[in-house]
Amino acid sequence: MEKPIRIGIDTSKHVFQLHGVDAAEKPVLRRQLRRADMLMFFERLPPTSIALEACGASHNLARLLTSYGHEVKLIAPQLVKPYVKRGKNDAADAEAICEAMSRPTMRFVPIKTPQQQAALMLIGVRDRLIQMRTQVANSIRGYAAEFGLIAAKGICRVEQLLDRIALDRSVPALARTLFATQGKIYRQLEEEIAETEAQLAQWHRADERARRLAGIPGVGPIGASLLTMKSPAPELFASARQFAAWIGLTPKDHSTGGKTRTGKITRAGDEALRSVLVAGATALLRHVRAGRSKHASPWLLDMLKRKPPKLVAVAVANKIARIAWKLMVSGERYHSRSTNQPVTA
Repeated sequence: MEKPIRIGIDTSKHVFQLHGVDAAEKPVLRRQLRRADMLMFFERLPPTSIALEACGASHNLARLLTSYGHEVKLIAPQLVKPYVKRGKNDAADAEAICEAMSRPTMRFVPIKTPQQQAALMLIGVRDRLIQMRTQVANSIRGYAAEFGLIAAKGICRVEQLLDRIALDRSVPALARTLFATQGKIYRQLEEEIAETEAQLAQWHRADERARRLAGIPGVGPIGASLLTMKSPAPELFASARQFAAWIGLTPKDHSTGGKTRTGKITRAGDEALRSVLVAGATALLRHVRAGRSKHASPWLLDMLKRKPPKLVAVAVANKIARIAWKLMVSGERYHSRSTNQPVTA
């Protein structure tokens, strides 16, 4: 077998499909290997370029293959799909990955370190715990409503509802026992969420970039931590607009024939990061509309007069993302007395 200059790998849990080409772009490697055999194969292979689709397990595999001396690149799956010629199978996917890797304009995903993955796991665990708490709280409210016990809105009302149920003798003893079990699960989730948020706050305080980003109005510690954890190297983006587009906060482009037509935001990129920025922008707008914010710029007030609040929130999130990119690139701090001017640290 001639030495391949590029190899595309279609990954799965146990089976890996390889497709390699030589210097003349002729296929010289088409092989399916189990995990152990695949690692042994690349450990013996002379250093070459390897491409994988970016996914949860690809970063660890990329670090391992890099330790063997190979150059490993990760490609977003949506950028590989156009290169699949026909059908959907492992061999076609591996060939498409190998082909996509060769494109001079291809964009690659930076390989995460174990520390970055651990930080992202902290965010993921927190989100999952909050979802579980919401599910348990909704279950408690739903079952309580069947017995005529209604609580006011808000997660803080669940404990009061549980106390009412425990004292209400019109509720059958079996139901009170089951409510007590649900309450125990709810309180345990509350404790785990508090512990996870304490770990997140500790991480935030230890990271200099996250502390700087938290100074942007509408960001806060959670948004700053997410921006630091999930964003690749800001130098990879040519402009602040590219960074906002990567998050999915720029409008879709449907232009043709010299006529510009834009649609809704693309919703590309990381959904959790985008939702946190929009939620922070919504909270900021709530204070601005109530006259309690010092960040009411003429641009923002004019937007509120002309556009619906939800649309303005997305526009503010876009602006926040652009400011965050500028601060990450320049190392500056946000000026608290201005809505859009950073100042050198």
